[in-house]
Amino acid sequence: MNQLIPFQFDNHIAHGAFVVLDVGVAEMLDQRAYDPVVRQLVGQTMVAMPLLATHARFEGRINLQFQGERAIKLLVAQVTQNGDAPLVVRAMAKAAPKIEASYAELLHDGILALMLEPAVDTQPTRQAMVPIDGHSLSESLEGYFAQSEQLPTLVRLAATRDKLVGFMLQRLPLEHTKATEDYWEHLSILAGTLLADELLEVDAETMLRRLFANEAWHLQAPRAIHVACRCSREGISLLLLSLGREEVDAIVAEQGKVAVTCEFCGKDYVYSRSDAVTLFAAEGSEQSMLKH
Repeated sequence: MNQLIPFQFDNHIAHGAFVVLDVGVAEMLDQRAYDPVVRQLVGQTMVAMPLLATHARFEGRINLQFQGERAIKLLVAQVTQNGDAPLVVRAMAKAAPKIEASYAELLHDGILALMLEPAVDTQPTRQAMVPIDGHSLSESLEGYFAQSEQLPTLVRLAATRDKLVGFMLQRLPLEHTKATEDYWEHLSILAGTLLADELLEVDAETMLRRLFANEAWHLQAPRAIHVACRCSREGISLLLLSLGREEVDAIVAEQGKVAVTCEFCGKDYVYSRSDAVTLFAAEGSEQSMLKH
């Protein structure tokens, strides 16, 4: 079951979350022939997104995107948050074939950025750089929280072919608690003993009991997560309209149709010659009505 399970310490020194994705993972990641190291990184990036949503607490979409010139050309993961509805996550990458490289080598000479796109148009989009330091995506995200948010954070991510698991522990502002920095250090040392195998094999409550056996904490209401693509024929139609009739007509003249494949889920959208004509005719009618 795909779930985000938040938790908080009773003295408000820290909060965190546990994420499990085991439904729909293989279906999405199998759309591309990723080499194992790339597939693992895509999986870790996808399971990290609900953790970021827990921290951000806003309505809209969060994007974690990498662009580079070497091993990985493009890496995109997204989570969409809309009220009490389930979170929706997806991820993909474009990479060179036959890659065997470390995390730092995969993302060498590129830029990793976090973008928050609020659902309300009146709110500005925010962007921050994520440092590509250390030996893992977990360390990069910890660096982001430390530098951009000034919140000490521990992140652990694990991925297999069909299961992705993430864990986050984050200190809250000290003015909101009577606990001390030393107590936070104690918690972070305990959490730092968590290994990937344990993360993959143990449920959230059991894991927290093991890590924090002598501490007071409580689980909060879990939230469902869907591993799903947001693509639609409506969205593809808007893309074709943005290209313009002349370019679409040229594609139809050359190929007899327009075929668009979603980069995330691999679904094909095909527009025949008559579909293209109808699409632009409908746009023309709408524009005519707006003028009047």
